[in-house]
Amino acid sequence: MTANLTWQSKPYAELSLDELYELLRLRAEVFVIEQNCVYLDPDGKDRHPQALHLFGRDADGTLAAYLRILPPGLSFPQVSFGRVLTAASHRGRGVGGPMLEAALREIERAWPGADIQIGAQAHLLGYYGRYGFEPSSEPYDEDGIPHVDLLRRGRGVGLG
Repeated sequence: MTANLTWQSKPYAELSLDELYELLRLRAEVFVIEQNCVYLDPDGKDRHPQALHLFGRDADGTLAAYLRILPPGLSFPQVSFGRVLTAASHRGRGVGGPMLEAALREIERAWPGADIQIGAQAHLLGYYGRYGFEPSSEPYDEDGIPHVDLLRRGRGVGLG
């Protein structure tokens, strides 16, 4: 079953207090509680004027998925995205692909032709590879989870 979500992207300054609370709460549920990663999630990058918060809601308004897009130079020399998550209630419903495609469209709109670099959990290498991401680092440990940096050369939103 594929979830039919409405995608929205906003800079920090345009998030309502309720939206910000909801995004931070979901991030804590997934990363701090489920994945047992003890770290300060609100790291200051959320507030950068060029950072974008992409989120998907289902028909009843429930927050189902989220990621943040960061400008070049904030996490990597290239544009990047992270804090990628799907709410437990929406996993297994085909949310990941549409979310990644929405993120690639937003990145192309804001930074046409930009390279994209991310740090991803190593077991997702094949998944991101379908969208043109290739390893750009050796595996490393982050919060007890194997990660690898991935790079996608700028070419627009095409999947090839």
